[in-house]
Amino acid sequence: MDHTHPYQPAPERPELLSPAGSWDCADAAVENGADAIYFGVDRGFNARSRAANFGVGDLPGLMKMLRRRGVRGYVTLNTLVFPAEMPSLVEVVAAVAEAGVDAVLVQDFGVARIVRAICPELEVHASTQMSLTSAETIAVAAELGLARVVLARELSIAEITKIRSKTAMPLEAFIHGALCVAYSGQCLTSESLGGRSANRGQCAQACRLPYELVCDGQDQDLGDVRYLLSPQDLAGYAAIPDMISAGVDSLKIEGRLKTPEYVANITGHYRRAIDQAVADGSVRLTDRDRQEMELSFSRGFAPGWLEGNDHKRLVPGLRAAKQGILLGQVMDVRGDEIRVTLAADVALGDGLAIASRPAPSPSDAYAGSGFADNHQGGRIYSLQENHRSTATSTDRTSSPNRRKDPAALRRRPSSEKMQTAKAGSDVWIGFARDSIDFLRIEPAADVFKNDDPKLNKKLAATFGGKPRRTRGIDFRVEAHCGNPLCVTGVIDDQTRPPAMSCQFTSQTPLESARKHAITSEVLADKLGRLGGTPFHLGRIDAAIEDAPMVPLAMINAARREIIDGLTSELEQVPARSVDAAAGMAFTDGLRDPAGPENAPAPKLSVLCRTVDQLAAAAEMGVETVIADFHDVRTHRDAVRIGRAAGVPTWIATIRMQKPSEMGLIRQVLKYQPDGVLARNLAAVDAAVAAGVPTVADFSLNIANHRSAEWLIGRGVERVTASYDLNADQLDGLISTTPGQWIEMVMHQHMPMFHMEHCVFCSVLSPGTNKTNCGRPCDRHVVQLRDRVGKMHVLQADIACRNTLYNATPQSAADVVSSLVDRGVGWFRVELLDESAAEAEKILSLYRRLLSGQISGTEVWQSLAADNRVGVTRGTLEAKRNPLAIL
Repeated sequence: MDHTHPYQPAPERPELLSPAGSWDCADAAVENGADAIYFGVDRGFNARSRAANFGVGDLPGLMKMLRRRGVRGYVTLNTLVFPAEMPSLVEVVAAVAEAGVDAVLVQDFGVARIVRAICPELEVHASTQMSLTSAETIAVAAELGLARVVLARELSIAEITKIRSKTAMPLEAFIHGALCVAYSGQCLTSESLGGRSANRGQCAQACRLPYELVCDGQDQDLGDVRYLLSPQDLAGYAAIPDMISAGVDSLKIEGRLKTPEYVANITGHYRRAIDQAVADGSVRLTDRDRQEMELSFSRGFAPGWLEGNDHKRLVPGLRAAKQGILLGQVMDVRGDEIRVTLAADVALGDGLAIASRPAPSPSDAYAGSGFADNHQGGRIYSLQENHRSTATSTDRTSSPNRRKDPAALRRRPSSEKMQTAKAGSDVWIGFARDSIDFLRIEPAADVFKNDDPKLNKKLAATFGGKPRRTRGIDFRVEAHCGNPLCVTGVIDDQTRPPAMSCQFTSQTPLESARKHAITSEVLADKLGRLGGTPFHLGRIDAAIEDAPMVPLAMINAARREIIDGLTSELEQVPARSVDAAAGMAFTDGLRDPAGPENAPAPKLSVLCRTVDQLAAAAEMGVETVIADFHDVRTHRDAVRIGRAAGVPTWIATIRMQKPSEMGLIRQVLKYQPDGVLARNLAAVDAAVAAGVPTVADFSLNIANHRSAEWLIGRGVERVTASYDLNADQLDGLISTTPGQWIEMVMHQHMPMFHMEHCVFCSVLSPGTNKTNCGRPCDRHVVQLRDRVGKMHVLQADIACRNTLYNATPQSAADVVSSLVDRGVGWFRVELLDESAAEAEKILSLYRRLLSGQISGTEVWQSLAADNRVGVTRGTLEAKRNPLAIL
């Protein structure tokens, strides 16, 4: 594996973007071929809070290093930001801009506006958490001044091609790494279950846990399929030529929590793959290449969504943690050894994991729930070739104490111990005494190779110390007798245009040589002595006349001066205007001049997911009903039922809008609802353009007044407060935002995972996607049981996307009266699977609460008594009495 190759980019190739969670990771990415790296700062605001990240004070030095190496650097500011945090955000953005960072990645609309105000020259990239999935959503977000969009991982190459055909926006797409099962920016599971917001960089990875499937009230035996929401890792190397053809400008590797060796490994392989694709339109990765990548980290490799939806391939459901290479199956056991026919090379010291029955621990509700619980690991202590002609080992089932059986040890075939064994070999692998409990190993158990010290050592040698990946310097030399020596060094590798140059001119003219006139060969030798620098010799164009004599010291001085000059020029921070005061102006609150005391009486809207719920709500005379039905055709019935009862009837749109799905939004408008609950930017734009009253839903993640202001400015009547807000943070939003702009969801089952992946298709159908699944979602009621026994409801939407709803409804009853006093005008109840009678009970309580007839405590107590699964305050639970806060 050669890591000293010159770096010579081609203009038509996409950028290779690598993760850097630490200095070592940054070095590993640079040395192994990254065109750009992305990283977070330790002041927060980035979606990988557990990474080491960089200090703000590190940024000038880091960016100098990157500019020297011709690599771009992007800072991740891709979390939601609360109003109280905005002054700190302004400080970070100003420091980022002054350090010469090339771009920032943002999720929050308000953050994008602040960045543009502080430094117009600093590029703003829309993070994948902004959930941009179509040319229509990109067109709206582009008004924030975006320079690039990171596409959702759930898009296929065909869909990316359609997006490219309708937008000139530079596009970035993930090519390798872990996949979230939920759309980024749309996962509320960690927040719902544990108060740890993924939109704030605190994902608890609930998708990697085991779940049981309950269909129509009956447990389904899925065999070994337990990890129903854990996708395999994306490995899109084979798709690189198609990604280039689709017009993708940047290919991104996931992994800011991974090791430097991982970054070196994956970056190096994708550097070579991209260069192959650009050179001849194909990618050729060997089995060894793939195995090397799997050893750094793999839950199993798959093309993700790049080839379209194949739900069974995406989530096999067998494992959820790093597994490495499937080495083979246990064919036999003797003593401290297992027999395996190898699918890959192994060596002494390699780490293995063997599938095993969980260790008995009946008191632990979580026993056997993860890869580590169901596997045993150890390092290879010995290797011996299996000799089939010798007596066979003891039968695995004949003796429960076979590992201690002396007879079994005596029957070991005599064979010379091996240091390594090749793929295809039939070998006995030994472990240190008592490191493996062989009684837990079943026949034919899978064996994985998950660590290779030699590979790790090789990868570690690719970074650290002197630069290995270098940039070419072209030299032009003019050596004429009677004139000064003139040497010009030029860097023109198109990584940071325009070309840079530095010139050396000697102080004395050159004399005619008496013996050794200068030659092009000597110039190349002396100027090419660039070891220890990030440069290598490119071309030399030497104009030599009249056989001049050039002292070697003069050539050395020219080389040093040019290197110093070019290095200084490369390290220069680009010219920028940085105005922190303009950013601070965005921290000021926005208040309604009329004041909360003049606000109208609070109104109740009810989101219904069945016709019976909607009819019951309309019969009660609530101010608005919202239809959110699985079958788009029944929306016409919703409008008819609501209007017959004299209740304004709105329709909720799909949460994600992908290419070719604008028809689903236009169909909503075709039914002429009284309003639209818009869940994506394309729906916002279409509804407002049609003159239909519009509310922006929670999925647009409004957590601060400047995000709310942007959407209000685009024509929406209200914005729904983000579900990431607890009572303190909601107070911050209300304190800085006119109450009449806000619609508050006060009762709901939290929509935890919103997924392109369809569990119905994956485990209840022989099909692979919505074209051949037979639509089991239309016929079955499905719940997923988690490790503590909660039964979460799974539903499919009009676009066949799945949402898993928290089994326990959440109520904000405690804070409602305070919000009314603060001028919030609209409150929403979201029903899930309640009957009409249950819906009436819930709505009656909340109507009385809004009219002041009962307190939040009384609502709370009544719901706890009436609801079959109990109620929690959820994300709106505060550390102190919320009534005192608000």
